[in-house]
Formats: sequence, C-alpha cells, structure tokens
Amino acid sequence: MSASPLTQVDQDFWNDGALLEACLREPVPRIPPHFGYDALGSELFEAITALPTYTLTRAERGLLERCAADIAARMDTAHLVELGSGSARKTRLLLAECLRLRPTTYLPVDVSREMLEGSAADLVAALPGLSVHGLWGRYEAGLAALRDLVGGDPVVVAFLGSNIGNTTPAERAALIGAVAAALEPGDGFLVSVDLVKPAADMERCYNDPPGHDAFRRFRLNHLTHLNERFGADFRLDRFEPRAHAVGPVVEGHLHVAEDHRVTLPALDLRLDLPAGSTVNVGFSAKFRPDVVAAEVTPHGLVPEAEWVDPGLAYGIFLFRRVRQAR
Repeated sequence: MSASPLTQVDQDFWNDGALLEACLREPVPRIPPHFGYDALGSELFEAITALPTYTLTRAERGLLERCAADIAARMDTAHLVELGSGSARKTRLLLAECLRLRPTTYLPVDVSREMLEGSAADLVAALPGLSVHGLWGRYEAGLAALRDLVGGDPVVVAFLGSNIGNTTPAERAALIGAVAAALEPGDGFLVSVDLVKPAADMERCYNDPPGHDAFRRFRLNHLTHLNERFGADFRLDRFEPRAHAVGPVVEGHLHVAEDHRVTLPALDLRLDLPAGSTVNVGFSAKFRPDVVAAEVTPHGLVPEAEWVDPGLAYGIFLFRRVRQAR
C-alpha cells in the first residue's frame, strides 16, 4: 500500500443504481464507463494499451517524449491534477519535466483504488521529490474536492489518453463545464485527443487483433461487474463484443447472440435483450483540432498552445481559464 495520501472523494459510487438504471433504459442500453474500471477492468485496460493495433498510447507517449519539457514550462504550476489517471506511466514523462522546473504535487483522480495506490507507489519511487495525493472517485467528485486541497494555488487539470472522447456530447459538455468551474483565472486545462482517422483504422484500433483478447475480456467484464455489484444475471456466453465506427465515434458494443432476459434485483429492473440487439459499453470520439477548441472555449477557456503529430493523428492542447464559466 502506498504511503502517499489517498482521499475518497466520491461516496458509494460503485452503487449508483439510479445512473445505471437510466442508462440501461436508453433505446440502446448502455453501461456507464466507470463500471468498467473495477480492479480487473483497470488491469485489462492496461493490457489493451499494449495491443499492437492500439495506437493511442504509443502516439501520446511519443508526443510527450518530444514535447513534455515545453508542456511543463507552459503549464507553470506546482499542482497537476489528472482525471482518469490509470497507471500514469505516460504522465510520468510530464511529471519528470515539471519536477526539473519546480516542486510538484500530482493529484490523480481514478475510480480504481488499487490503481491509485499502485501508481502512487511507482511514481514516488521513480521521481524523488514528487508529492502524490490520490483522489478516489469519479471525475466530477475529484474536481469538486480540488480547491479544498490546493486552496488558491494555480493548478492545471489534465485529461490525457484521449479519455475526453469516452463520453456522449452532452456528458462531455457537462464535464468540461465542471473542469472550468473548478479552475480560477490563470489555471490551465491540458487535454489530449485522438484525431479523426479512416473508419477502418479506428475499428482496427478498437478490436482485438488475432491472438489477443484484451478488448473482449474488458468489455465482458462490465457484465461481470454488474452481476457482482447488483445481483444481475447476465450470461456472458450470450454476448459477442465488437466495436464499430459511426462517423467520428467508435462505439464498443456487446452483441446479443440469442434472446436474453436479464434481471437486476438490486434495482428491481428487468431487461429484455432480443437476439441482434446490443448493449453499449463505450464511446471513443475522435476530433479535429478546431472541434476541440469549439467544445472547450464556450466554458471560459482559451487556447494557449498545441502539440500535434499529424502522422499519428494525435494532439495535446493547453487551454487557459480567463473568465467565469457560464
């Protein structure tokens, strides 16, 4: 267990039955993404990032290897908050450059306590002088607790891994609004995005290549988690995971192979899933640079700098808070 402090900022978030029920009642039933990141799900996602066809992690790492020093200088803050920090392996490159310039406190926000504790231990061992304070819970709860931890000190909130794309447009707007509300004028928002690619390339990236099953296991684990958490009776052998590109979005679905009636006793909910229907277990939106700016700037954040790899179609963008969020 890490000696670094860890604060639970989100009470009982695994048992948010109201949110789960609302999403399962959508025209295409959907499982909110945080239910995929229990301890096993977090491990499986790390396995996904190592797949030979999953290009995002390598693209972002390469960009950070080339640009982390410039990014750290432009951030100009002693406090870096990261939403959905995971293992923080790529973030280590940025934190190392931050430490060269100033004492740095890293505040990772994640729903996996195990991942927070493990990554904190790894970081303090690898980067002497780094302070780490983990925030255990969902993004919004971490943002709401931010000022209690840093006071009026300048801060940059980072959202790396193109994780901002794992939302619906409405969820994304609400989340960017929550980021803006947590920032004071002069604070920064650092966000990375995977840029739009041909549909075949996107589908290749989000499906298992031959001989691998990380995506399959990760998506089916959503059902296992609901079975364990809510007493559901999803039969995993009735589902076939596949991802499809729909315009600039890759959607991860569990395709129902035969009629399946599911009960969730903890929610007093019955779900009828006919053969041929699907359950959505993830969005991965892709962006153009101008679209990123168009979604962020209405919240009182202005573009300051960008680092884009056109060959790998990946970008990191820094915005600065200049006025009150609407």
